[in-house]
Amino acid sequence: MILSSKPVIIIGAGMAGLSCATWLHRAGRSVLVLEATDAVGGRVRTDLTPEGFRLDRGFQVLLTNYPEARRLFDYGALHLKAFRSGAVIRLPEGTETTLQNPLQRPLAAFSALTSEIGTLPDKLRILSMVRHLLRYTPEQLLARPATDTLSFLRRYGWSERIIDTFFRPFFGGVFIDRELTTASNFFEFVFQQFITGEAAVPALGMQQLPEQLAARLPAGTVQLNTTVAGIVNGREVRLTTGQVLQGAAVVLATDGLATLRLLAGRSGNPDDSPGTEAGSFPTAARLTTCTYFATPGGHSPGRNDRLLRLNATPGALAHNIAFPADVSGAYAPAGRALISVSTHGERSLSESELVLGLRQELAGWFGPAARDWEHLRTYRIAAALPVYHAGQPPEQPLKLAENLYRCGDWAAYPSLNAALATGREVAEMIVKG
Repeated sequence: MILSSKPVIIIGAGMAGLSCATWLHRAGRSVLVLEATDAVGGRVRTDLTPEGFRLDRGFQVLLTNYPEARRLFDYGALHLKAFRSGAVIRLPEGTETTLQNPLQRPLAAFSALTSEIGTLPDKLRILSMVRHLLRYTPEQLLARPATDTLSFLRRYGWSERIIDTFFRPFFGGVFIDRELTTASNFFEFVFQQFITGEAAVPALGMQQLPEQLAARLPAGTVQLNTTVAGIVNGREVRLTTGQVLQGAAVVLATDGLATLRLLAGRSGNPDDSPGTEAGSFPTAARLTTCTYFATPGGHSPGRNDRLLRLNATPGALAHNIAFPADVSGAYAPAGRALISVSTHGERSLSESELVLGLRQELAGWFGPAARDWEHLRTYRIAAALPVYHAGQPPEQPLKLAENLYRCGDWAAYPSLNAALATGREVAEMIVKG
């Protein structure tokens, strides 16, 4: 095979684009990655404040048993720090209960027969589900017939009590979907990942993931602050500066809406874009807001237990709360504690209104001192995850036309694993020719 001297052009230096670039580079192919922003990572970014706080843009974790993550990352170099398996759940009555290893050791976690979370049959069903899921590979679970997660849970026989006090706050946070409309085959996949692995963060923040991949590429491969206006044809990319770049192939590693815009730029007519028939480019997204607070002293409201806090109270602003510096001390300067509060969905509140409402709720949970926590930053992430309903295939077509491809979780299911997997699969298609 005679290889083109032109590089494969990848638009987007998020996790999918960097995965694709990594696998192409390993195969000996020349690659050029164009990124519109000032750093790699896409939705996986970490900001370092002047005071020394590391703020991930939205609460995120790495599920360490993701098949694609284990293929690609050097976990030792990331110095992963794991959350403890379990959660502290604030119940609608205002009381709280602590669950240790609720998915890995369900009978121990829901220890008391009179547990406020669920009944003995509920606990036995979780044990049954654990045994069931361990019979399948992740790929097999994603290929299973699906309904919505809420219907799946009810058909499985779980009580409304455990659905409302455990599954909604826990998996509703994972999916950014408290109504649990997300496809049940993805629920089974994620459930299995929590059973078999850990939820962890790199010691210096989630952006260490994309930076590790970018560091493996030759110098100059990734061009930041470079915005693409459109695709001229399958092998040419037009920048907003007017410059046209020629490549051996073009890969769109962008979200659904950006992909449609770039394809429309091929001819100036969206109807001429390949594969843009209804349903082939999911663009619906879930919104989340992450608000960071800091305490004036070193005492952590999380008691350094490394457990996530979940709120089962309907209508609450604070859906889940994490204390990143309790997991990795590098997330906060010495003598300070860091609090990450996630609010899912559209609330039509200004930032100041949201912060005020959160302070009131947090004071009811952690005491009046919470009203004095320093507000550091609020991130509103409009497209945090693509919507994934029952009936959507676990992967859309990745080849759009001759020499034109796409990758990313927008072309599959909403997870880091999907972003990495589709990047690898596109690289393999290009290498095979």
